[in-house]
Amino acid sequence: MSTASIEELRSRTRALLSEHDPATTDPLDFLRARFDAGLAWVHFPVGLGGLGAPRALQAAVDAELAAADAPDNDPRRIGIGLGMAAPTILRYGTAAQQARWLRPLWTGEEVWCQLFSEPGAGSDLAALATRAVPSAEGVWTVDGQKVWTSSAHTARWAILIARTDPALPKHQGITYFVCDMTDPGVEVRPLRQITGEAEFNEVFLTGVRIPDSHRLGAVGEGWQVAQTTLNNERVSIGGQRTPREGGLVGIVSDTWRSRPELRTPELHQRLLKHWVDAEVLRLTGERLRQQLTVGQPGPEGAGTKLGFARLAQELTGFEVELLAEEGLSYDDWTMVRPELVDFNGREAGYRYLRAKGNSIEGGTSEILRNIIAERVLGLPAEPRTDKDVPWKDLAQ
Repeated sequence: MSTASIEELRSRTRALLSEHDPATTDPLDFLRARFDAGLAWVHFPVGLGGLGAPRALQAAVDAELAAADAPDNDPRRIGIGLGMAAPTILRYGTAAQQARWLRPLWTGEEVWCQLFSEPGAGSDLAALATRAVPSAEGVWTVDGQKVWTSSAHTARWAILIARTDPALPKHQGITYFVCDMTDPGVEVRPLRQITGEAEFNEVFLTGVRIPDSHRLGAVGEGWQVAQTTLNNERVSIGGQRTPREGGLVGIVSDTWRSRPELRTPELHQRLLKHWVDAEVLRLTGERLRQQLTVGQPGPEGAGTKLGFARLAQELTGFEVELLAEEGLSYDDWTMVRPELVDFNGREAGYRYLRAKGNSIEGGTSEILRNIIAERVLGLPAEPRTDKDVPWKDLAQ
């Protein structure tokens, strides 16, 4: 359907709404019908929730459905599946893998998490030590530990990278798998954060058996597959659509307008700078999304993710300073296991503490600056003495 017009998509959407009235149809049944009609992500192939149409036409479908008050698939709750697993499965998965995983992923029936980060690797993701060993029965046995895993406590599936050949340099000999989080040997433990919450987890993998049919891409080429995931992850975090003066800058601006007793000339100048920075980031995100309509995300996503983290930390710090003693109060230290990060629904103190993680999650700011320097600006690469050294010979 590469020649689909916007009117044709609107007509298909209205037909879906006519056959499955959102007011009387079970929300999950509606989402399944939407996927089967090719209106989930119109740029995906026919049979996989799409119509092979230009990605830019998705907005027309979404607008029709929103006007009809149709249920959505809760993109924030299943963001890892939608933003990271799905594009990787689409690019590297077999037809059988795509048919099995994409529909329940999109409807939200199955939540996904990402088993990439490890306690011994730090920001150097390629230094991972989790091992996957093959057997003659076509099964891989996985042992290792992952960390800072969002949604692991609610996930059915995980995208996982593991070392399959330690005799090769660290960026080689890695293979990419899909792990069933309900399998024996998978243990999820909460990580309580500075906010008091435990939205992240440690995941211990002990003798976990993964069939070879759950491998994405060729054996030993997992690092290349992971780049698709990582590029999409940065876009998911840093490229979220925000209205003008939306998000954190909107919260702070509202406080400024409603609390004149808090104002000082110096704070006014700083607020203006943050407001302009937020607008620049918003418009950069719009340009990034326009680029996505014609291809895969490039290193530009690293820029928006980096900018998002910096601005969130500056704005939350500014808000605490603006509110003075009031900004230091904290609403609730009870440990909970949330499915979502609720920046806007909590107090300034929570936002200030939670924003500290923004420069770590989804790739540290230091790594993102290296990506921008080397892949965008074309600067000389950082010296890497371990580039050609077998992983097994590196200091562990």
